[in-house]
Amino acid sequence: MYDLTSVLEFDALSQVRPGSSILISGPAMSGKQRLAYDILADGMDGGDGAVVVTTGDGAGDVVEEFRSLVPEMNDAQLGVIDCRGDGGDQDAVGNAHTHHVSSPGDLTGIGIGITKALEGLHNAGNDRGRLALISLSTMLTYTDKKTVFKFCHVLSSRLDSAGYIGVFTIDSGAHDDQTLQVIKQAFDGMIDVRDAEGGGREARVLGLSGEPTDWQRI
Repeated sequence: MYDLTSVLEFDALSQVRPGSSILISGPAMSGKQRLAYDILADGMDGGDGAVVVTTGDGAGDVVEEFRSLVPEMNDAQLGVIDCRGDGGDQDAVGNAHTHHVSSPGDLTGIGIGITKALEGLHNAGNDRGRLALISLSTMLTYTDKKTVFKFCHVLSSRLDSAGYIGVFTIDSGAHDDQTLQVIKQAFDGMIDVRDAEGGGREARVLGLSGEPTDWQRI
């Protein structure tokens, strides 16, 4: 089991089953990427592997970000699938497992990159780990909701086989309700994030254990 309560203090996150996929949903600029990265960094502090699928930041920038979040990180703990299509700066990634994909709409290429990253991490001795995909909203500008749903469903099976968990971000304000409802069905649970009155942010957890939690500040 995975315990995420050192990142978010919800009992529902204390026993997350390996293979679980969690959707982090909230409006733009609500800290979804930071939350996903904190979940991965928390695992890396304990020696777990991490995989990041990035549709915005370059692989080198992601590796540097995690070096700052996890000062004791071994580059071989990290895999990055860079979907921007420009090749990126290979010198910046060190020994991290990196794979470059032509665009965020190349779901086959992304899937191949994830498989290679998981294999590299497994060969480096990382039999536990966490994956973050930032973000599904970018993918949805390249392809339709049903294709993205199928991709998430297949990826969930791959995480289950690897014994990893996954966190996926989506901008709740960028899509209609029907699209959000289709995408949500691919996940075991969801972390909702919103701006709190008076500043700061709040979150709640849905679907991982019993009833949805109350909103609480994070």
